[in-house]
Amino acid sequence: MVGGLPFLPAGTTLPPAPYLLAVLLATGGVVAALRRRRPRVTGRRVLALAPWMALGSAAHVLYVVDALPPVLAPFAGSPTVYLTVGSLAGAAWLAADAARPDRVAETLAVAGALCLAPVVAVAVSTGLSPAGARWSTVALALTLPIAGAAWVGLTRFRPETAITGGVGALAVFGHALDGVSTAVGTTQLGFGERTPLSRILLEFDWIPSVPVIGEGWLFLLVKLAVASAVVWLFAEYVRDRPTEGYLLLGFVAAMGLGPAAHNLLLFAVAG
Repeated sequence: MVGGLPFLPAGTTLPPAPYLLAVLLATGGVVAALRRRRPRVTGRRVLALAPWMALGSAAHVLYVVDALPPVLAPFAGSPTVYLTVGSLAGAAWLAADAARPDRVAETLAVAGALCLAPVVAVAVSTGLSPAGARWSTVALALTLPIAGAAWVGLTRFRPETAITGGVGALAVFGHALDGVSTAVGTTQLGFGERTPLSRILLEFDWIPSVPVIGEGWLFLLVKLAVASAVVWLFAEYVRDRPTEGYLLLGFVAAMGLGPAAHNLLLFAVAG
């Protein structure tokens, strides 16, 4: 357990040494293979990683609700699960690039969805919470217009950000969904925030409350502002060095979409 260290989310753990070694070796091997093959990086291919971003979070929900076999559970702890799923996604990218280099994006997206579906199904089979599922749906429904408005406003205020395309939009959407779902979970379901800095923003009891998301609107506003600023700052990088730019912006998107997917699924089964 390392979650007691400052600024680390509660529940942060390291797996037993054999598991950690296996994950590090697998990750290192996939990274080396990717560097050697250097598959082409495009916005569509990075966008196709969205199901894989959600897969890690869904697998961690199984870990949280103790629905994984003991032999697999250490692979799904936080942050190990991100290396586990990252190595799987990288291996899938390599396989797709070798087999169908003209259909990499489609293959990646389908493979990720096929891996994600049974994980979600297992989580739901542990027991669906009607209240949690309802509030997860509300959070998703609220996010769509909020993220849409933020993206339209950003591209109009800073037209150069449009070059980030779907990856930039995914980054804004992912962080908007994380902000809304966290606020809804805290206000309506009594969930706590595991990240210390985020918890500080959610515990300002002197700010006015709004319907559904309570005082969490400040957390959402900060998330949207930071995500929009990062997308704007990355626009020039994406234009000049698209390979690195799209990969890093995809990482930013994952930092929002992953926790958001975790929130929605956890609320639905444990709310």
